Amino acid sequence: MLGLKLPTDPRWVNIVETNIEEILTDHAWCEQKAATNAISIISLNSEKPDLVTEMLALAKEELEHFQMVFDLIKKKGLILGRERKDSYVNELYKYMNKGGSREDSFVDRMLFSAMIEARSCERFKLLAEKISDPELSKFYHDLMVSEAGHYTTFLGFARKYAGKMDVNKRWAEWLEFEAIVIQNYGKEETIHG
Repeated sequence: MLGLKLPTDPRWVNIVETNIEEILTDHAWCEQKAATNAISIISLNSEKPDLVTEMLALAKEELEHFQMVFDLIKKKGLILGRERKDSYVNELYKYMNKGGSREDSFVDRMLFSAMIEARSCERFKLLAEKISDPELSKFYHDLMVSEAGHYTTFLGFARKYAGKMDVNKRWAEWLEFEAIVIQNYGKEETIHG
């Protein structure tokens, strides 16, 4: 369903399990960044009421996820560390078309956002299926369902406001690029690392 060209090596979960505090801290900050992304999209596209409505709901949900991860960190007696840099997202950001028409830039921002949500969903599914902690398994299963919804929301808006752009062609290019980028990840106890 997600269309990702390169699945995460299941051994990534073994790396994650060596440092649960790190994966949870990184995950919390990913949720915060996702909320910030939704708010940024609103500020750049306030003339689209349907988009504003959806992005407001998404931002609230991402902040709720941040709260859920933070509560889990506290429950496990761990500490929320400092915000982490996300090299994977930064590489995707560099690929995003920021020039051209406003319409084209909007579509690429939606595809960039969809790509992050798709990979997060794929990683959450893997955690749900493979992590040995039953509480974390259920936690990541529930989040996986939500992330899949976010992925389709972003793709839907890309298609709705595409104008003359061939969104399916551009999405295929994103998938190819992401497959190259992700080859360098899956070696750290972070959501995208």
